[in-house]
Amino acid sequence: MHQTLFHIPAEVAGLQVFGFGLLLAAWAVLSVGLIIWLAWRQGFNADTWGYVPILLLIGAIIAWVLPALGKGQGLPIRGYGTMMLLAVVTATALAVWRGKRAGVEPEAIYSIVFWMLVPGIIGARVFYIVEYWPRYAAAFSAPNGGIGPFLGNLINLTEGGLVVYGSLLGGMIGLLAIVRLRRLPLLAVCDLMAPSMALGLAIGRIGCLLNGCCFGGECDLPWAVAFPPETPAYFAQVERGRMFGITLDDEKNSPPRVFGVDAGSPAADAGLKSGDLIRRINESEIAATADAHAALAGAFYDQRPLKIDVEGRPRMEVPAVEPPPRSLPVHPTQIYSSINAFLICLLLLIWSPRRRRDGELLALLLTIYPIARFIMEIIRTDESSVFGTGMSISQNVSVLVLFFAAGLWFHILRRPPGLAFSPAKEENTRREKHPRNR
Repeated sequence: MHQTLFHIPAEVAGLQVFGFGLLLAAWAVLSVGLIIWLAWRQGFNADTWGYVPILLLIGAIIAWVLPALGKGQGLPIRGYGTMMLLAVVTATALAVWRGKRAGVEPEAIYSIVFWMLVPGIIGARVFYIVEYWPRYAAAFSAPNGGIGPFLGNLINLTEGGLVVYGSLLGGMIGLLAIVRLRRLPLLAVCDLMAPSMALGLAIGRIGCLLNGCCFGGECDLPWAVAFPPETPAYFAQVERGRMFGITLDDEKNSPPRVFGVDAGSPAADAGLKSGDLIRRINESEIAATADAHAALAGAFYDQRPLKIDVEGRPRMEVPAVEPPPRSLPVHPTQIYSSINAFLICLLLLIWSPRRRRDGELLALLLTIYPIARFIMEIIRTDESSVFGTGMSISQNVSVLVLFFAAGLWFHILRRPPGLAFSPAKEENTRREKHPRNR
C-alpha cells in the first residue's frame, strides 16, 4: 500500500497555489470556458445553467478547503484519490465506447457522468460521515479542533471515507436530474452506465488497498496482507487490543467484555481471560467497549502498561508492548471486492447484447452486487453492527437494495420488449446517411 504518492507545493515561484491563488484562477478560466462552450453548443438552457452550482462548489473547495488539507506541507496526492480519478476516467471511457455503439453522442455521456459524479461523491461522503459521526463530533471538540479543521475533515476525501451505497444513491439522484433535463429514457441511460459503475468500483477498490481501509479480518492465508501504523487497519487492531493479545468487540456501545485472549500473549501471561468484564483500564473508567478502545489505544501509543480491573477478580497488569511495524495479517478484502466488481462488469457486458428490455443491466447489477456485498461484510471487520440487527449498515442496505431490485425486475418484465438505444438503430441511421455503404 502507499497512502501518499507526493505533495503539490503550496507555492510556485512565490505565488500561492491553493486558496485564492493559481489553482482557483485556473479553475475560474476553465469554468467560464466550459459555460461559453456549452452556450455555443446548446444555448443558455437549463442544462447549461445546471453546471454553474457544481462549478461554484468546486471553486469554494479550492478556495477554503484545500488550504486546510495541505497543513503547510502542500496538498498531498494520495493513492486513494489517484485511483478514484483513474476509476472515473476509465468508467467514462467505457460509457463513451458503449454509447457510440448505441448511437449516443460522447457529449451526452460526459454530461451524464458530470451530473452523476459530484452528487455521487457527496452521497458517498455523507453516508460515511453519518456512519462515523461520533468520530467527527469528537474531533470538533478536541483542543486543536474548531469549525475550520472540522469542515476540512468532513470533506477530506484524499484519505478515504467514501461508501459505495452512498455513491449509488447520490449518483442516481444526479442521473435522474440530467435525464429529466435532457428528456432521456431513464432505464436506457441506467443500462448504459451500469457496466461503467461496476468498472469504476473495481478500480476504486484498489485505492482502498493503497489506503488501508475496507480491510478484512485476521487470517493466516498465503495472500494475507499487513498494513503499516498510519492505516485504518492498524489503528483498528490497536483499538481492539490485538497488539496486547486481547480481542474486544467492535461494537462500541456493547458491554466491555473480553472475547478472547491469545495464548502466550502479554495479556494471557497477566491472567486476563475470555469472558472478563472490564471495569477500569489505568486511570479510565470503562462503561462501554468504546471506552476500552480509547484506553487501549492511549496506552499502546504512549507505550504504557495496562492496569486492568475486571469484574470479580483482582487487578492485573499487562506490560507495555513495542509497536510492531505492521498490523496482524488480514484478508485483502479490497482485492476480493475489486475482482468481484470486475466480474460483475464483465457479466453486464456479456448480458448487454442479449437483453430485450431497458433496465435489465441495472436490475442485474442491483441484484448481484448486494448479495456479494452482504457476503463480503462477513469477512470485513471495519464496520460494526447497527440498529440491533447484528448486521453492518452495508448489510442492512444490501437487503433494502435487493427488495428494490425485485420490484425493478417486476416492473421491467411487465414492459414489452424494446430498447431505446441499440446498435441496430445506429447502423440503420448510418446506412441512411451513407447509402453507398449498403
